[in-house]
Amino acid sequence: MNLSNNKILITGGATGIGLGLTQRFIEENNTVIICGRREAVLNEVKAQFPTVITKVCDLSDEKERVALYEWIAENHPDLNVLINNAGIQNWVSVTDANFYESMKAELATNIEAPLHLTSLFINLKSLTTVMNVTSGLAFSPFAKIPVYSATKAFFRSFTLSLRHLLKSKSIEVIEIIPPALNTDLGGVGLHNAHPSVSDFILSIFEQIKEGREELTFGTSETRLNASVPELKASFNALHGN
Repeated sequence: MNLSNNKILITGGATGIGLGLTQRFIEENNTVIICGRREAVLNEVKAQFPTVITKVCDLSDEKERVALYEWIAENHPDLNVLINNAGIQNWVSVTDANFYESMKAELATNIEAPLHLTSLFINLKSLTTVMNVTSGLAFSPFAKIPVYSATKAFFRSFTLSLRHLLKSKSIEVIEIIPPALNTDLGGVGLHNAHPSVSDFILSIFEQIKEGREELTFGTSETRLNASVPELKASFNALHGN
């Protein structure tokens, strides 16, 4: 993937990892479009980075996903990079009264949305790259966020298949595999002790330059290369077993 002169859509590009990607891709001389549910947050990013293009969109809604694609196809038909970054993380237990509703929200945003967007955007003749943001939890889950962990395992599996399926269309598929980072994902303050987004972004852009298809950092690099017994041991240690 070329780091410059792209037109890129970043879902959830106004906060967390998405915002880090937005800033760095702008710095690398790209045109960046971001979408999200909260117009006020998008406007804050626009004020900080005037060249960014914003679009309000609730990705959990099928009709809004179609509308987003149609808007891109009409107004930005030269878009060549889709980054499926948006995701939600709920700290829930299967015994919670609201488990089912919480689960549906995570499945819609973390699985249905990126799969649907991918199926739409590969119809753009200009598309050359799909980047999917998964997680180190795709390899070994954290039971306090059981559905989130499972959605990332699903999304990694899909990404591996997608890379094979899109070879005939000459569309590159890159997987971004973050560890826990200091963001507000799941709630404010939950990840304060973890590495910064800026350090993570610096690392993965170096890996893009190297031509890697799986971009890792810290513990996600360890998990990507771990054996099954090592992953089991990691799970047991995390949960005090």
